[in-house]
Amino acid sequence: MSATETARRFWRRGQQGWPASFPIAQLPNPPLIVALAGWVVSALTRGTVQAGARAAFFAGLAGWAWQELESGANWFRRAMGAAGLLFAIVRIADALRS
Repeated sequence: MSATETARRFWRRGQQGWPASFPIAQLPNPPLIVALAGWVVSALTRGTVQAGARAAFFAGLAGWAWQELESGANWFRRAMGAAGLLFAIVRIADALRS
């Protein structure tokens, strides 16, 4: 089995989540990857770039949270989505108040 084939199998399995009977963790999906990238860029920059990266973080987080809330694999995943969406809304509202 090649390394590429192993990586593909790992990615497919990771998208289904662990443990298989009650998935709690899975590899990041596209909105969560955007959020993580925004978080990293925000931590490493300042000024306008940091502001844009923070916006990307919250947009990605809200997108991921909405997907989990709407179609999470189980109650735990939907609760994580609700918590993530609430977090994003509260932080954005706080930033708008400032």
